[in-house]
Amino acid sequence: MPKSKSKQEAPAQAPPIDLSDPALYFNRELSWLEFNRRVLEEAQDPSQPLLERVKFLAIFSNNLDENYMIRIAGLKDQVAAGVRKTPSDGLLPEEQIALFRERILPLQREQRRIFHEDLKPKLAEHGIFLYDYADLPQAQRTALREYFENDIFPVLTPLAVDPGRPFPHISNLSLNLAVIVRDERGLKRFARVKVPRLFPRLVPINAVVEQYCQDAEELEGEHFVWLEQVIAANLPFLFPSLDVVESYAFRVTRDTDIEIQEDEASDLLQTIEEGVRQTRFGQVVRLAVEETMPGHILALLVEHMRLEDEDIYKLPGPLGMSDLFGLASLNRPELRDPPFMPKRPVILSSTPDIFSAIRQQDILLHHPYDSFQPVVEFFEAAATDPQVLAIKTTLYRVGNNAPVVQALLRAREYDKQVAALVELKARFDEENNIVWARALEKAGAHVVYGLLGLKTHSKVTLVVRRETDGIQRYVHLGTGNYNATTARIYTDLGMLTCRTKIGVDATELFNRLTGYGQQKAYRRLLVAPEHLRGQMTELIDREIAHARAGREARLIFKMNALVDAPMIQKLYEASMAGTEIDLLVRGICCLRPGLEGISENIRVTSVVGRFLEHSRIYYFRNGGDAEVYLGSADLMPRNLDRRVEAIFPVADEDIKRRLTDEILAVSMADTVKARRLLPDGTYERAAPAPSAEPLNSQQWFLNRSDSR
Repeated sequence: MPKSKSKQEAPAQAPPIDLSDPALYFNRELSWLEFNRRVLEEAQDPSQPLLERVKFLAIFSNNLDENYMIRIAGLKDQVAAGVRKTPSDGLLPEEQIALFRERILPLQREQRRIFHEDLKPKLAEHGIFLYDYADLPQAQRTALREYFENDIFPVLTPLAVDPGRPFPHISNLSLNLAVIVRDERGLKRFARVKVPRLFPRLVPINAVVEQYCQDAEELEGEHFVWLEQVIAANLPFLFPSLDVVESYAFRVTRDTDIEIQEDEASDLLQTIEEGVRQTRFGQVVRLAVEETMPGHILALLVEHMRLEDEDIYKLPGPLGMSDLFGLASLNRPELRDPPFMPKRPVILSSTPDIFSAIRQQDILLHHPYDSFQPVVEFFEAAATDPQVLAIKTTLYRVGNNAPVVQALLRAREYDKQVAALVELKARFDEENNIVWARALEKAGAHVVYGLLGLKTHSKVTLVVRRETDGIQRYVHLGTGNYNATTARIYTDLGMLTCRTKIGVDATELFNRLTGYGQQKAYRRLLVAPEHLRGQMTELIDREIAHARAGREARLIFKMNALVDAPMIQKLYEASMAGTEIDLLVRGICCLRPGLEGISENIRVTSVVGRFLEHSRIYYFRNGGDAEVYLGSADLMPRNLDRRVEAIFPVADEDIKRRLTDEILAVSMADTVKARRLLPDGTYERAAPAPSAEPLNSQQWFLNRSDSR
């Protein structure tokens, strides 16, 4: 007989949730693909100006090229090396490649449908005509033949493939023609003709007709034809006495990730320079061909480039649609976003010089709505001011037209001490950075190439100035690069300050970067790789403690990407503790929101619009005593562990309010360019409430800038 129970048994507790469960994470590569899908949606949006829609088609292709060159190439390297370690989502490298291919092919076909069925007819309505060569009138084809003979033909180099001439190297992202010719004996041979980048991909027929057919009737509107079709139609000039049987376009993408053994590189600058050249010769990771290419030609390409079926992408033409940037840049202002004039803070116009303004108050710059010119003026003033002793800066992506570097060179003319940490490994900007590094070295600046094994991604400039009351440090910190061009198309934040502790921290950071110093702690800056991960974890833990104690707890993070698994787990813990969390993540997000009992308090929003969202903001409610940080780092393993990053606090209360009540609040309220991430990994467009007006956050900031 069972014993009677004196006390009621406690209900069984649910087992603890395993926050490392792969089901709680989205795959990074597939999440990136969803971001590029959102880019493609902008090309579909009929409310966009027509040439802006064309631009988004080009961005979609450009993004995809870079992804294959880096991410897919890296996964292929893992497969080749037999790597079985999986990311947080549990997918093996070969599984990621297969899923990526499965999902990208329909998107690429949709991209071409948009181009052919939607945009081309609308462009024609506005007098912009894109033709296939075969559809052109005879007079225009005659003029194009003259253009071919006089301009293009001398540049072309047909490369035959036979027992005495091996298959030629096909350079990265080059567009080519695979040509079959037949000799007088009926023997068919293969040749390759590279489509040169010296000429516009879309040949302007108007200009060609005007040059080579002066008596022709003037064309109304703007007329274009694809360069590769002009070459294909005139191939007999390249192969006299042979019959050109057929030709088809193909395009190759190669692995461009430079692998550098820094401890063995005695001259890092030379090593990078050689690596940039080598990127043209990396392993082929993608072969795109016209879908009409017959099997015998495709088989030849596959054999000589040693490709697998998964590397081959049969697509409707045109290939290489990133070249549509040329079309998008046509001087047709009525078909593009209206121009705008960035504003400058009032205080900079009401004070005698920029240093006086910074002494009065911290200055926040919200690019592109606020002008980047004050940053350039900061460098230029430091270069010529007789009281300035030294300028120290980090240069990651400054571009080929770099006013900040010109200012540093001028500073050397005025005998200032200049130290520049130039990140040579800034992907796709290596060549620009090499040029500027050599120019600065020649001018006598101290040029440093960063710490062993780490990229320097922080955006910090320190100006040391002798003043009547002693040495004063002026600092610019930002979320974006010192690049005047991208500052007009990226949203970024920068702050000018002379706060003492920030200045001391900046000094010690540069000493860490240029010398041997190991900084155990900073007063205000959160610096990776030594401290940022631990400090961000502590800040989230503090929010969790506030939530559990019933105090105000809230997190709002704005960033480019959220990938780091330990940080995602911390955000899950904060949600489970009752913290309300809003994440503004432009691109990759591996966190799965809206899961009952885990992430139902987390909302993820992505804004894709006219400007590339690039600023990073980290807001902590902190029981009512809010803290806000800005900086260069996303929550990704590379930013937290393998880069030099700097996150900085905002102390000025007015700037805090602008960041929270204006920039973050308006971004979260967007109902035009925002999409919400759903628990299944898809995104849905945000929609205004029934009685509310639609809100485009970027347009709101433009309007706000105009009214300030």
